Amino acid sequence: MFESASLGRKVSKEDFESEIPELRERLLTAQTALPKTKSAVMIVVSGLDGAGKGDTLNRLHEWLDTRLVDTIVMGTPSDEERERPHLWRFWRTLPARGRIGLSFGSWYTAPFLSRVEAKVKESSFDAEMARVAFLEQLLARDGMVIVKFWFHLSKDGQRRRLKALQGSKKDRWKLGKDDWKHHKAYDRIVRTAEHVIRLTDTAEARWFLVDAEDDRHRELAVLRILVEVLETVVKSTAAPKPAPPPTPVAALARSGDALAGPARRRIDTILDHVDLGTKAPAAKEYRSDLARQQARLWKLTWEANRRKVSSVAVFEGWDAAGKGGCIRRMTWAMDARLFHVLSVAKPTDEEYARHYLWRFWRHIPRAGLVTIYDRSWYGRVLVERVEGFAKESEWTRAYLEINDFERQLVTHGTVVTKFWLQISPEAQLERFKERQKIAWKKYKLTDEDWRNREKWRAYELAVHDMVVRTSTNEAPWNLVPACDKRFARLTVLKTFCDRLEGAL
Repeated sequence: MFESASLGRKVSKEDFESEIPELRERLLTAQTALPKTKSAVMIVVSGLDGAGKGDTLNRLHEWLDTRLVDTIVMGTPSDEERERPHLWRFWRTLPARGRIGLSFGSWYTAPFLSRVEAKVKESSFDAEMARVAFLEQLLARDGMVIVKFWFHLSKDGQRRRLKALQGSKKDRWKLGKDDWKHHKAYDRIVRTAEHVIRLTDTAEARWFLVDAEDDRHRELAVLRILVEVLETVVKSTAAPKPAPPPTPVAALARSGDALAGPARRRIDTILDHVDLGTKAPAAKEYRSDLARQQARLWKLTWEANRRKVSSVAVFEGWDAAGKGGCIRRMTWAMDARLFHVLSVAKPTDEEYARHYLWRFWRHIPRAGLVTIYDRSWYGRVLVERVEGFAKESEWTRAYLEINDFERQLVTHGTVVTKFWLQISPEAQLERFKERQKIAWKKYKLTDEDWRNREKWRAYELAVHDMVVRTSTNEAPWNLVPACDKRFARLTVLKTFCDRLEGAL
């Protein structure tokens, strides 16, 4: 694979200086047009020690407008990073749309070195590379352009480069403490690199192999590639695209009152099988059961904190289904130092400028803590789907993206518990009217809540698809009958405690 990158190509100083000015001008022109697109660009710089990765990053800072550049340097993971899934640290640093990220060290680095040092089996390594490839595909489909460079040297060329650095007073600091150690493992490193590139060189995220024997050739090759990539991005978004046709669900949502008539019975959904007649025990017994489950939750969360086991509780459900009441009964039973409640609303400008999962990756709890989501990443396949805020291509691929996200949480050791609180349209209407009458509840009722009732059927279909496609062994959905608020609260507490106790 690396034969073409080991030819020792050279570029004369005259040729370099004659070509660079025009390419730099084109690069800056394309970069300044990038914010008008909906694309971000992530540049991943990898390669052999001594191949000039750091020098090339410095040169890119010279060529680019650094006001639109995010430099991402990934060294040894911190304690905070080790307490979360491996990809958390990379999600946090993703560039916003219109910006360029320069990544020195990437999601490849740690798995790559672990495989070179034989700390992981090939099967585990291949699984991690499949996850990386899925991440890159996920980002690319959201509009990110990923450009990956592998800077290559022959074995003799690397030895000459390391000796030159060792003997230079000016550049000796560039010689890393493990560079000679890695040189001895040259053949194993190259075999692993070839394996990585074969597994992750995709149409969405291509690898570019660069012959790095000559500094001018390396820099000129990188500049040519980036100019071509950026100009392609700008040209592809310059022409307006026709609006996509409405999806069947969006069309249904706009067709009027979906609560009325036989339309509501067209398709049998999973929600039709939730027993809404279930009642909580009498008041005295309810208070006793509630106190018992809350005491249990107090003990379990402290034990989970001691053992560094994190928990995520996801609450979805109809407006006025009682999510807030269930969450309060949970938080009353936990030490305030151990939990965080995140109420998910419309994305901010900062959040909208990135993949929709970015804002949820940011809030993954540290080891031993609990995060409660009052609405969550499922907005992509619920409200964004029904209201037409997401294209059909976006929400249909979101099921796989969400499953992968939750699988990473569970694999890392986080306990994921998901609740859908189900009520009937009649119960919702009754609660809406109650909110209108009670002064301290009026703020909960908005015009949007009334409008959403007209789209009840569209939401039913969306919830059905959500549960069917994202209820997994690792993170199953719990459909909670919530017409009786007390029953719902007891069910939520018991289910969350059972999940946490099982993990412990």
